Amino acid sequence: MNDTPSSPDADSAPNSAKEHTLLLRGGEVHSPADPFATAMVVQGDRIAWVGSEGAADSFAEGVSETVHLDGALVTPAFTDAHVHSTATGLALTGLDLSTVGSRTEALAAVREHTVARPCDRVLLGTGWDTTGWPDRRHPTRRELDEAAGGRPLYLTRVDVHSALVSTALLDLVQGVTELPGYLPDGPLTGDAHHAVRAAAHATLTAEQRTEAQRAALRQAAEAGIGSVHECAGPTISGAEDLTGLLRLARTEALPRVTGYWAEAVTSAKDAARIRELGAVGAAGDLFADGSLGSHTAHLESPYADAGHTGSALLEAEDIAAHVASCSEAGIQAGFHAIGDAALRAVTDGVRAAAERVGVGRVRAARHRIEHAEMLDEDAIRAFAEFGLTASVQPGFDAAWGGDHGMYAERLGRDRARTLNPYAALLRAGVPLALGSDSPVTPLGPWAAVRAAAFHRTPEHRVSVRAAFTAHTRGGWRAAGQDDAGVLVPGAPADYAIWRTGELVVQTPDDRVTNWSTDPRSGTPGLPDLSPGGQLPVCLRTVVGGRTVHARPNG
Repeated sequence: MNDTPSSPDADSAPNSAKEHTLLLRGGEVHSPADPFATAMVVQGDRIAWVGSEGAADSFAEGVSETVHLDGALVTPAFTDAHVHSTATGLALTGLDLSTVGSRTEALAAVREHTVARPCDRVLLGTGWDTTGWPDRRHPTRRELDEAAGGRPLYLTRVDVHSALVSTALLDLVQGVTELPGYLPDGPLTGDAHHAVRAAAHATLTAEQRTEAQRAALRQAAEAGIGSVHECAGPTISGAEDLTGLLRLARTEALPRVTGYWAEAVTSAKDAARIRELGAVGAAGDLFADGSLGSHTAHLESPYADAGHTGSALLEAEDIAAHVASCSEAGIQAGFHAIGDAALRAVTDGVRAAAERVGVGRVRAARHRIEHAEMLDEDAIRAFAEFGLTASVQPGFDAAWGGDHGMYAERLGRDRARTLNPYAALLRAGVPLALGSDSPVTPLGPWAAVRAAAFHRTPEHRVSVRAAFTAHTRGGWRAAGQDDAGVLVPGAPADYAIWRTGELVVQTPDDRVTNWSTDPRSGTPGLPDLSPGGQLPVCLRTVVGGRTVHARPNG
């Protein structure tokens, strides 16, 4: 790579006789190949050249099409490293309770949805969160039965680790009252929740599922996201859901989908099953514990607002067997782990696996941990030692962090301040991949970059550039691909065009001037993401040279 403006020559010029070539010019191109780039050439599905406006003149006559950017910013398309597409789409096309402010509003929304969907076998909704409601009380089952008109109703909490259900839905699940996590008149967790979720989602038709998946991927494209990592599994969405989503992404103009299947692997046959499904790893939401909001994340010490330590769903021995088998098979392993006790079980298990198959083999497989919120110094060192990727969601801190947020309520202020230590992870050399866990937090990559750079706990903040890299190139690397997520010649033509304000170089340090517009720094600028400012607007998203989103009148 060259840090000075590139010049076109006969060998690098696109051959318009062979395939479509596109020249973008007159903007700002965010590329390490040239920090001053204003133009880019795309040949087919690859980036062919990046450079200066003057050099772009040499391409103008030989390309199939020219796009005048009018000062717009071109960046790599984002990768959202943790998504649940069908659930996201159902929230978009169905009942979304994330904005309701009280139990009364929630019940009114259920009534309205019940009337609007007379043919649905099960009414589906998501996003409720009592921590912001005046009385902090969830609806009773009797209230839900009345609001749903006696019909089956399934409403997941915002973290999707517990759910409120109606009596009619319970009647569809034989033996549910005997399962762990069942409460006579409260949110269901654990096995009881998984059972009612499976029953509810089993009622979706293939058309409903595809409609939801298409809606989710289109929203991702509108947000400048060119690829998503789908975290599927037998207790989450089902095999047909994953294979259908992968097929949809291949056949329509939509973002790429990288699939993960959360099922334990202990043999070559199990590993073959992962590949048959089209997944790249037995990872994603293979649950070592639950969530903080639902009091099911596994903690070393009890919750501040509950007299228990949550749920341990995997032991270190189970984790070791999974990681060793995946390492030997050459596929990624991974786990959902949030609480400090769960993360200790994961790192102990990975260490035991490394003793069996060798550290080199474990590191080569690039195993990943989702969420990884309650990390202490020992856990961070283990992540670095074994090459574990931390797949994290800055939107969690934006939603629930701070001295008076849900984290502080669940853990107490001191423990809450230790959560999501992004700066410490980067200092230790731990790879980061950013995502949303949508529908838990919205698809919104610039908001996620802002949340990481302006973390509610200042010592955990990272630079905008580091967060941006983790949300672009970091997602590709988390899936084992190093040649994408950056605008350089030869890379996949996955990019987004943005309308934005002045470009700056921001750092997370409040003790000094924290941004600069001086071009002499040689660092490509990014939008000013200071809290309260307007986020960039996506004008176009392109995946593999094909437009998957174009903003009307953009």
